[in-house]
Amino acid sequence: MAGNKRIGVLTFHRCINYGSYWQARALVEGLRERGHQAELLDHRDGQVTWAEWRCAFQPTLPERTSRSDFPSYAAKARRFLQAFHALPESAPFDLHDPAGLESYDAIVVGSDEVWNLSHPWYGGKPLFYGSGLPTKRIVSYAASFGNYSCHWGIGEGYAEQLKRFDRLSVRDENSYWLVRGCTGREPAVVLDPVLQWPEVSAVGEVPSRPPYMLLYGHSFPDWYLRKVRAAADEHGLQLLSIGYRNPLADEQLLSAGPLEFAAAVAGASAVATNFFHGCVFALRHGKPFAAVSTPYRHNKLRDLMTTVGAEDRLILEEPTNGLLSHLLAEPLAPAIDERIRELRLASNTFLDNALA
Repeated sequence: MAGNKRIGVLTFHRCINYGSYWQARALVEGLRERGHQAELLDHRDGQVTWAEWRCAFQPTLPERTSRSDFPSYAAKARRFLQAFHALPESAPFDLHDPAGLESYDAIVVGSDEVWNLSHPWYGGKPLFYGSGLPTKRIVSYAASFGNYSCHWGIGEGYAEQLKRFDRLSVRDENSYWLVRGCTGREPAVVLDPVLQWPEVSAVGEVPSRPPYMLLYGHSFPDWYLRKVRAAADEHGLQLLSIGYRNPLADEQLLSAGPLEFAAAVAGASAVATNFFHGCVFALRHGKPFAAVSTPYRHNKLRDLMTTVGAEDRLILEEPTNGLLSHLLAEPLAPAIDERIRELRLASNTFLDNALA
C-alpha cells in the first residue's frame, strides 16, 4: 500500500444528489484509509451554485414542483449542507481559477461525470481536465463522460489535456472508448467509490418500520411505476419514495439527507430506480433491484450492469410478463458479489500503482 501523500480529490462534491455526495465521501475516505492525507478540492462558482439549488427545488423540470413540497426540499438541502461541512476540504477557490490552491503530491480527478461535456452546468469546465492544477501528478479514478456518447468524440483541446494525465481510469465502457480514442491509451476500468469502499456508507441503526420497497428517482415511465406499485402490493411491502415525489408511493421521504438515504437502502427489501447510484447502493447492500433505463443515464446504467454481471436487472422497455415483480423479489446472483470483489482488488492495485 502506497501511503502518506498529500492528495487533492477533484469531483462534484457539493451536488444536492445522494450519489454525488457518497462517491465524493467514499473516494476521499478511501484514500485516507490507504494512508494518504486526502481532501476534497472545494471549487466554487456562483452560477453552478444557483443551478444546484434550482435543481434541488425543481428537480423534475420542465414539470414544475408544487410549492407545497418546497419545505421538504429545503429540509433535504439543509441536511446536505450539514453533511458537506463534515467533509475534509481545501480552502474554497474559484472554479475557473485554481491559482490560489496549495500544491499537492497528486490530484485525483473523479469519480462522477467529471468529463461529461453535456452536463448542464459543469460540462466542459477545464479544471476537470487538469487545467491549472498545482501538482506534478494527475490521476483519474472512475471518471465518466456520463451521457456524452463515445460516438461523438471530443475536441483536440480536451484530448491534449487528458494525454497529460499520468494515469487514467474510468468507471464505464463508454468512457473507456472515449479516452482510448482521444489519447491512444487504455484506461483501467475501476469500481465506483461507493462499491470500492462499502464501509464508508455503512449505517449504524436502520429505522424500524414495516417492510418496504424503496423507489428512488423521478420521471419514470408510467408503466414502470404501475408495475412497481403492483409488485410492492404482491409482495406485501409498503412503497416508499425517497428524495423525489412519486405519486403512487405510500410515503414520500422528500426531506431525507444523504445519511438517511443510506439507511433507507440498507433497510429496504428491494429497490426500484432509474438512477446510477440507486443501482450502486442496491448492489452495495445486496438488495433485489430493477432499474429502468432513461436516455440521460443509459450509458452509465448499461455499463455498470455489464461490468458486474447484472444485465438482467436493467429493463429497457415494458415487459409483457411478471419480470419486474420477479426481479424485485429475486436475490442477487452470488457471481455478482464475486465480480465486485475481483474489481475491488483490481481497483486498489490501480490506485496504489498510480499514486506510488
